[in-house]
Amino acid sequence: MDQPAEQLNHDGVGLRRWRADDADEVLRAIAESREHLAPWMPWASGDYDRDSAVQYLTRCESDWRNGDAFNYAILSEEGGIVGCCCLMARIGPGGLEIGYWLHHAHTGRGIATRAAAALTDEAFRIGAQRVEIVHDTANVRSRAVPERLGFTEVERRAPEESTSSAQDGVELVWRRVATACAGER
Repeated sequence: MDQPAEQLNHDGVGLRRWRADDADEVLRAIAESREHLAPWMPWASGDYDRDSAVQYLTRCESDWRNGDAFNYAILSEEGGIVGCCCLMARIGPGGLEIGYWLHHAHTGRGIATRAAAALTDEAFRIGAQRVEIVHDTANVRSRAVPERLGFTEVERRAPEESTSSAQDGVELVWRRVATACAGER
C-alpha cells in the first residue's frame, strides 16, 4: 500500500498529520474531555499528562514512517484540534482499521463520521482491500459512524485490551471492502 496524504478534507472536516508541536493541544483536548473519553479509552485517564502527549506524538511519527499507523488531528473550522482519527495497519495484509475520538464539545455534529469517511476513501485510494471499525457494543455513538458509512457488521468478539468502566466487553467489528472499478474483474 502507498502512504496516505498528510492532509485530507471531507465535507467541511479537515484532517492533518500530527506534528511534534501539537503536544499542548493534544493535552488540552484530552484534559477537557477526560470524563467523556475515559469510559471508552483507558489511556485518557487522569494520568495522561504532557509527557504522555509528547510520547504519543513521537510514536505517531515512528508509526507513520514504518507504515504501522497514520494518525491525524481532526481540525475545527478555525484550525484548532478537536479530536483524532487514524488508519492502523493491524488487521492483516490488505486491511486498515479506523479509530477516532472527539473533544466532548464537538460531538453530535457528524465530525467523526466525516473524518472516518475521509479515512475510508483514503484507505481505498492507497490500496487497502478492506477497512474496519471496531468498538465496544456499549458505545452507541461509535456504532453510528460505521452504520452511517455503509459498513457491515461482521463479527462480535472479546476485546484484545482490557475494558474500561463503560464497556461491556464485547467488540463489534464493522467492514467495508473495496469495490472493483468498472471494467475490472
